[in-house]
Amino acid sequence: MRRLTKELKILTLAIGLFAAGSPESTMAQSALTGGSFDTNQPIEITADSLEVQQANQIAIFEGNVQVVQGEIRMRAAKLMVHYADKNQSESGEPANIRQIDALGDVFLSSPRETAQGDKGVYDVTNKQIDLQGNVVLTQGKNVLRGNTLTLNLITGKSRVEGGGATDGNTGRVKGIFVPEKKAGE
Repeated sequence: MRRLTKELKILTLAIGLFAAGSPESTMAQSALTGGSFDTNQPIEITADSLEVQQANQIAIFEGNVQVVQGEIRMRAAKLMVHYADKNQSESGEPANIRQIDALGDVFLSSPRETAQGDKGVYDVTNKQIDLQGNVVLTQGKNVLRGNTLTLNLITGKSRVEGGGATDGNTGRVKGIFVPEKKAGE
């Protein structure tokens, strides 16, 4: 167990080191962060267990998975980290995370907003987060519901879409917006 813990810490450190991305990735506006989001921040992942499939370039984290990148937090039951091993190209550079797949009760949060869905994909290369299935986006008392949510961390645009009508769901996007009350009202 001690060896596995040590390996988890080493992998977490390694992921933080190679998650930084390219020099052109800078501060970005995001609907989830409500402001600047530095996509160059290291990505820290903690979990109960880790399986590395080196031949497939996948690291699978399971059990109470938590991800932190700057002010963004994510929780999920399972996480599959897809990486490109630059060491094989003899460049001497560390590997880079290409994509993170989150499965099971995915929950994202920032200081201003939260989002949740059944599964999610963080396309690290293209700086985009997609949530799918029973999506709920909350900012204060305002709530948006739909089937999919796309957050572009570069442009700051987000899009919520409905899905098929099932189990009494109309298949449409639904929003509840609560106006702020001024002092003395």
